[in-house]
Amino acid sequence: MEKGYLALVLHAHLPFVRHPEYDEFLEERWFFEALTETYIPLLEMLEGLERDNVDSCFTLNLSPSLCNMIADNLLRERYVKHLDKLIELSEKELDRTRFDSRFQPIALMYYRRFTSTKDKFLNSYSTDLISQFRRHQDAGRLEIITCGATHGFLPLLSLNKDAVRAQIRVGVNSYRKFFLREPLGIWLPECGYFEGLDRLLKDEGIRYFLLETHGVMFARPRPKFGVYSGYYTPNRVALFGRDHESSKSVWSSVDGYPGDYAYREYYRDIGFDLDYDYIRPYISPCGNRVNTGIKYYRISGPFNQKEPYDRKIAMDKAAEHAGNFMFNRQKQVEYLQPTLGRKPIILAPYDAELFGHWWFEGVDWLNFLIRKICYDQDTVKLTTPSRYLKIYPKNQVINPAPSSWGWKGYYEVWLNGSNDWIYPHIHRAQERMAEAAKRNRGAEGVKERVLNQMSRELLLAQSSDWAFMMKTGAFSEYAAKRSITHLHRFYQLNDYLERDVFNYEAIEDIERKDNIFPEINYSAYSNNT
Repeated sequence: MEKGYLALVLHAHLPFVRHPEYDEFLEERWFFEALTETYIPLLEMLEGLERDNVDSCFTLNLSPSLCNMIADNLLRERYVKHLDKLIELSEKELDRTRFDSRFQPIALMYYRRFTSTKDKFLNSYSTDLISQFRRHQDAGRLEIITCGATHGFLPLLSLNKDAVRAQIRVGVNSYRKFFLREPLGIWLPECGYFEGLDRLLKDEGIRYFLLETHGVMFARPRPKFGVYSGYYTPNRVALFGRDHESSKSVWSSVDGYPGDYAYREYYRDIGFDLDYDYIRPYISPCGNRVNTGIKYYRISGPFNQKEPYDRKIAMDKAAEHAGNFMFNRQKQVEYLQPTLGRKPIILAPYDAELFGHWWFEGVDWLNFLIRKICYDQDTVKLTTPSRYLKIYPKNQVINPAPSSWGWKGYYEVWLNGSNDWIYPHIHRAQERMAEAAKRNRGAEGVKERVLNQMSRELLLAQSSDWAFMMKTGAFSEYAAKRSITHLHRFYQLNDYLERDVFNYEAIEDIERKDNIFPEINYSAYSNNT
């Protein structure tokens, strides 16, 4: 009989990047890499669990912007072309390494992975990954939750509650469209919480959300069971807090499993290592070297003295680390259960892209972990937040503390000297959108199209990814350009609306470029709908 529960939560999100105005666009590779290295491997893992009748369950957030990219026909076509290039490159690598016994097995591994991925995507999944994830949810292997529509950082949008409500409402509506049911929970973008957010969540039918550790620990009154139980807000929305110990095992750059010397080195890629003329057809359209996804080394040693990657050694280490993680959760539960007087829940949330993309063996580790928990012990049982609430429906009422899971735990990552310039413009646009939605209730024809597209542009401008990139400096120019572009398009459309003079060609061009949420209704910005 289990003494406690482990709730694994994977947060899968990418900003909406789609550029039909170009034949090929560098930043679309983020999506293609995540499909190849994370999302399709996760589906393959779920298929293996299904085949072997493993009684497993975990929580997966597929953000609305990511779902819209997965469902987009243009991006699907471009992904197949991307895979074709990878297969072509891996074939060349098989020839290049044919006399090198250190690298030939690795080159063969990549060739088989890429060809298998293409076959799965086209033939097994018919390019429709959403329906595959939905099937696993319907079978009980997954609990899929929603997110803010474009991952807007809600605390910094909260000057206008209609804007926050729209992020939640559009996210919920998108979930209904893709998964044909109501979402039970929500991943708050960046786990960002502000006082009063729970009321807006309740209004949209959300049953629970997840917080960073101190969002629970600094709550009022003090939480009786720490982060090892569910709680309710005053508005009867449940919440759960992240467990620090299980997080550190995976996230820590010093102590975390992904840094082990047996694992593949992310930063040694043939896109940078090989001769430029050889690699030129497979890198950025403008000729800049980029990661191709083919990497031959493991983490061991200094950058230029690393050892060749050994898949068997890496798999043995992943199994060992899965066993260690399970053992630590067993000991945690054995201590907590008698101390708390109830079976604890250990919430372990991670970015999904860590598994497979940044940590190449991460999906294998997850597969080993799920199987070990199901077969090798009976102290810890896998669960989801909603299942735990069915076991313990009565919980303490607390007021969560403002918090996020970003650096320093609050809002500084998304509001600092590198990105603070965007917020006056976003806040002004939010006010304009709410006013336009209320002033034009029941609009039809071109006015309705313009209002709906204004909603899309505002949502895209609000994405927390742009502020995050500006802070880190990675792709900061692209992030700033995206912020400016969406705000410019918003005001261009608003000007048409106010003057009652419409440039149909320009409207169609914007609709073609920013086609996220085709089902959107601008009334999401009217608080009485």
